[in-house]
Amino acid sequence: MKSHSAWLTSGASQRVPTEYFVLANLREKGTIIGRLADHPIADIVVDASGLQYRFVGVAPRDRSGRFDVEALRTGEWIVQPGLVYAVDSKAPSSRPPRHGRGRHRS
Repeated sequence: MKSHSAWLTSGASQRVPTEYFVLANLREKGTIIGRLADHPIADIVVDASGLQYRFVGVAPRDRSGRFDVEALRTGEWIVQPGLVYAVDSKAPSSRPPRHGRGRHRS
């Protein structure tokens, strides 16, 4: 599989903290499609900035039992307890439109 970033090379998962590839503070959206480690798997999750991510699988682990971040494709992220979500580029942002900037006052 293609590595998450061009600067990752063989053995990089030993040097790059896994936490750099983990999304946190998400809210579930859509339906619950399963469970892993007694944790619900939502088909879509949304981060604080309104970006949506779609469930694509379970994170593989390397020989030491750590998440294998080199197996992630571009746009894929790990969500605890070991789910993989990909940025949903087709989904509209759930962020409300910004008001006030660029508007002229009368």
